[in-house]
Amino acid sequence: MELKISSRFQDGVAVVTVGGEIDLYTAPQLRNELVGSLEGGTRRLFVDMSRTEFCDSTGISVLLSAMKRARDKDGDLELVAPRPAVMKVLEITGLHEVFTIHPDLDALPVAAGTGNTK
Repeated sequence: MELKISSRFQDGVAVVTVGGEIDLYTAPQLRNELVGSLEGGTRRLFVDMSRTEFCDSTGISVLLSAMKRARDKDGDLELVAPRPAVMKVLEITGLHEVFTIHPDLDALPVAAGTGNTK
């Protein structure tokens, strides 16, 4: 399955929407997007996973690595609306305690519908 990624930026915050499956083959695409956002000056990343059908260990590793990079720059990476299959992986691995998880975009402390789209 194809991975679709779109990003919106505003005031050092990025909302990265991920659709499809994150796996061994598509994880590099997500890594490039997240690292590019951080290198471009974004300090806080919200990863909207409401359209993510599946995420394997490679995808989880990408998210953890990006979170570490963000925190090294006094920022953070937070997950938004993970679907049940993704949430199950987070719960089984205990990572639901590591990531900040928001129920939906409306719960974010940033206007998710505004800003520049990439």
